[in-house]
Amino acid sequence: MKPIKPIIVLVSILFVMIIMIPTMLVIPFSDKEKETGKLAEEQQSNPEPPQIASGPTVEVAVHRASSNNIENVPLEEYVIRVLASEMPGEFELEALKAQALAARTYIVKQMLSDQKLGVPEGAVVSDTTRHQVYYNREELKKILKDEYDWKIEKITKAVAETQGQILTYNGSPIDALFFSTSNGYTENSQDYYQTEYPYLKSVPSPWDVNTEKFHDQIEMTITEFEQKLGIKVGNSKEIGKVTARTQSNRVATVEVGGKTFTGREIREALKLRSTDFTWERKGSHIVIQTKGYGHGVGMSQFGADGMAKEGKTYKDIVTYYYQGVQVSSADDFINKLTVKK
Repeated sequence: MKPIKPIIVLVSILFVMIIMIPTMLVIPFSDKEKETGKLAEEQQSNPEPPQIASGPTVEVAVHRASSNNIENVPLEEYVIRVLASEMPGEFELEALKAQALAARTYIVKQMLSDQKLGVPEGAVVSDTTRHQVYYNREELKKILKDEYDWKIEKITKAVAETQGQILTYNGSPIDALFFSTSNGYTENSQDYYQTEYPYLKSVPSPWDVNTEKFHDQIEMTITEFEQKLGIKVGNSKEIGKVTARTQSNRVATVEVGGKTFTGREIREALKLRSTDFTWERKGSHIVIQTKGYGHGVGMSQFGADGMAKEGKTYKDIVTYYYQGVQVSSADDFINKLTVKK
């Protein structure tokens, strides 16, 4: 075996050192970095709050029932305030967008109409459930309190993302009726309002069942019951009978005290939440139970929220509750309003 020459050994040692020195320098630095950590920085710009795009100036003249004044509000601002007044801000964004679309459609149709029922000269709508519930910003701050900022931001987003859209049927804005909670089905328009609209048909709304406003119970004396209905019920244990029901299982007609009433007449006279009601006599009182909240025609708000929770979009929601409608541009209708001014 030949001895290894010194020059070869020297070259080998130098080669190993060339490889190892960078590693020896990096390892201590890496260990230190792992031990102490490093502050990363990636600045992100603050997201801009949702904005309503500028467009033709159209104002809604709202009759304020409590002050008897008329408040003029830009159209999209009106929709924001109605949405904040009519639907809980914690509802899903897609449900809020569906409600924004319904509210905008409702007011555009109302403004295009020459008939301004139930409001004084110069007004288009009231601020009550006769039309759409409306509170201004200062009132909403008092109602929503600490939740005002985030709810208004979310509601403004819903309005901004549907801006310029309304619901139409055969090219005309629809009567975009809505209500809080169904009894499991919506109501045919003709079964409550005696007017049939092809897009306001009864549909299942299972998302409402057993939500917070689904059940209600009230109690009144026999005397109150008689006075409100203008009848006498006598001493009979059974009080009246339902003689017909609607497709959605609400009361169509009921006989009580020798008179026949529609379900709507009973609801309004007794101030019930719904026309899906039952009652029974307990001593000197009548106990009345209801399912659902509202007239039941059109879009259910709790149903819309339930659909949104399942991943449905606002277009899915509105085309489900308003049968055969289209989501259309409001531009032509807005231009008509601008010309009317």
